[in-house]
Amino acid sequence: MSKQIGQAAISVKDERETAKLAELLAGMSSPGTIIALDGDLGAGKTTFSQYFAKAIGVNGVVNSPTFTIIKEYEGAAMPFYHMDVYRLSMEEADELGLDDYFYGNGATIVEWASLIEELLPPERLDIYIEHEGEAGRRFRVTGIGELYASWCTALNEIGAGKNDDRN
Repeated sequence: MSKQIGQAAISVKDERETAKLAELLAGMSSPGTIIALDGDLGAGKTTFSQYFAKAIGVNGVVNSPTFTIIKEYEGAAMPFYHMDVYRLSMEEADELGLDDYFYGNGATIVEWASLIEELLPPERLDIYIEHEGEAGRRFRVTGIGELYASWCTALNEIGAGKNDDRN
């Protein structure tokens, strides 16, 4: 039986629109949410993560976990687990016990997630961010599993996917 997959493509013209997208996805989130982020260097993975964290009620500064690998934050709605696996080998990542986060009581965002794809839960939201002009960004969203596929359907229904080249 194959997993249900949904897709959406969202173009944003500036950081304010990135914040709106992060807030929208945070509003759909619940404990156990997994968002796997990838994209161009400097495309806005950490910026997206910061807005997502703010939307679930994380107070204070959320910054890149590049050297600490994993940062945990207490949010009003749920805990937030922010990971950056760019500097890890697959073996190192496997030794970290990531399943405790993935299947825990918070929402998890993994930056550079494709580097540890084999360790990610089979159901998740994959987002690839790429530059689109000076301040614009294109978010290619793939929902793997029924829940996350429904998120893509919702994004498309509200018009967020109107710029999807496949439509």
